[in-house]
Amino acid sequence: NGFSDIQIAECLKCTEEDVRSKRKSFDIVPKTKQIDTLAAEYPAETNYLYTTYHGSEDDVESSNGGVIVLGSGAYRIGSSIEFDWCGVSASRTLRQIG
Repeated sequence: NGFSDIQIAECLKCTEEDVRSKRKSFDIVPKTKQIDTLAAEYPAETNYLYTTYHGSEDDVESSNGGVIVLGSGAYRIGSSIEFDWCGVSASRTLRQIG
């Protein structure tokens, strides 16, 4: 539901940085949102996060440093265990190697 900075730059015959600078000057920046894994029955404090331009505020404070583990491929019913296992394994390995 949208175009990347580089796609817009290609259409406008300018650089990706030109588009990014203009977007940021209008305060069009992504917000970090948290997935409610408990269907609002209890306060959810999960680490399932995503970024979107369709938010007005961040759900969690961003911190300096850290690592982001990106998944790829289809996400559908039945695939969540594999996704969780891969994400946790990657995080543990990164922690072990410092």
